[in-house]
Amino acid sequence: MSSKLARSGVAIAALALCAALSPTGGWAGTTIVIGLQQEPTSLDPTADATASIDGMLTQNLFESLTTVNEAGEVLPQLAESWTVSEDGLTYTFDLVDGAMFHDGTGFDAEDVKFSFDRAMAEDSVNPSKGLFKPIESVTVVDAGTVEIKLKQKDAFFLFNMAQGDVSIVAPESVEANNANPVGTGPFKYDSWTRGDKLVLVKNPDHRDAGSVALERVEFKFIADAAAASAALLAGEIDAFPGFPAPELLPQFEADPRFKVVTGSTEGEVILAMNNSKAPFNDIRVRQAVSHAIDRGEIIDGAMYGQAVPIGSFYPPHGPAYVDLTGTYPHDTAKAKALFEEAGVAGTTMTLRVPPFPYATRSAEIIQAQLAEAGIDAKVENVEWGFWIDEIYKKLNYDMTIIAHTSPNDMGNFARGPKYFYGYDDAGYTDLWNRISAEADDAARNALLAEAQKYLADQAVHGFLFQLPQLGVYKTGVEGFWDSRAVLFQPLAGVSVN
Repeated sequence: MSSKLARSGVAIAALALCAALSPTGGWAGTTIVIGLQQEPTSLDPTADATASIDGMLTQNLFESLTTVNEAGEVLPQLAESWTVSEDGLTYTFDLVDGAMFHDGTGFDAEDVKFSFDRAMAEDSVNPSKGLFKPIESVTVVDAGTVEIKLKQKDAFFLFNMAQGDVSIVAPESVEANNANPVGTGPFKYDSWTRGDKLVLVKNPDHRDAGSVALERVEFKFIADAAAASAALLAGEIDAFPGFPAPELLPQFEADPRFKVVTGSTEGEVILAMNNSKAPFNDIRVRQAVSHAIDRGEIIDGAMYGQAVPIGSFYPPHGPAYVDLTGTYPHDTAKAKALFEEAGVAGTTMTLRVPPFPYATRSAEIIQAQLAEAGIDAKVENVEWGFWIDEIYKKLNYDMTIIAHTSPNDMGNFARGPKYFYGYDDAGYTDLWNRISAEADDAARNALLAEAQKYLADQAVHGFLFQLPQLGVYKTGVEGFWDSRAVLFQPLAGVSVN
């Protein structure tokens, strides 16, 4: 979850990604240090749902059949081209020549089939198995051609093929990818000092190595936003594409050494409620929580006004967006009445939050808002590993605050009661299946609008705001995306001048 957890599956993330010039003189202009607030527990995007894995490795170390640009357009990657049958069920991918894995093993259609079969296996631990659900079969036509047949049409198929969960891996190296990842990308793994940094170096054997400016990329794990800001001001960090401290932006806006860019992400920040347990299996309780929330106060207090409110699970910049923020207007009296009606007035509810500023700050404000409505919300700040294990995997929570940063992730609500929402609704699942199969953009957008209203009406969660992409850049660092249509940030186009 900042967390990656979702893509048709999960992507939950903070996406606090930052970058900086290395002070190493010999590498001047070719080395960049990228700070991350979130250190993952694994380096395998096909086995772990943490968003920072994608931020570091997807489309940098690992590659997929397709890729996506900043505008969200699907482009070729390991597949140089493809054809689609008239019925929309058969995709034939022509693979690139000259791709190799970092350990020297060759890349061909067998690696594609292996990667898909592994992800679709019954014992697969892929965090976004839903991406593969539409696939009927994967067939090797020849070394350079793969045929993928679908059970039903999937409007998001080519887009989904670019995600980290669908990275192409090799049988020779896959077992060690959690700590020693091997891919086909323009950068390869160098070292990982847990609790400190991860280093990638340029892959000189990459087919497009000549267009890659950086020789060395260092991801520095900085959990504290104030420390990251201090490093930026001290010249130790030269770019921070996911700046986590909006209250500090004015000083950078006033400093001629920097430029500040405000973009958007796919990250819906929600007050998630465990729909599988009492009292949150009672819609009156969920509605009461939604009425108790004052989004304006949360955005002002937690994000210093740098966010857009949401009323359902869809980004405001999306083509199908419907403004549903008025579905449950802030109304403390109404919230109190609903809590009393449901028999939970005066009770204690636990709010477990991961260590990201947007979550911890929002939790304090929501705690006070729920107190005004007669609920004692006990806030527990937990580490990311604990959050993944206890909340995401075991559903051991009442409420939590998390940003779902994957695109096209309304399918999360069709994942059934084992997904951490604990939400299971046949009507919504049917609606999502129709959305996924609809090839016509206008018709699909109409269904997406219906889905937004469905989730808002049921008050599945407290929908808070869209996570912004706040970037602070030092002059000379170019190529970082202002906005994110996906979780990854390609570094092949980044340069330091």
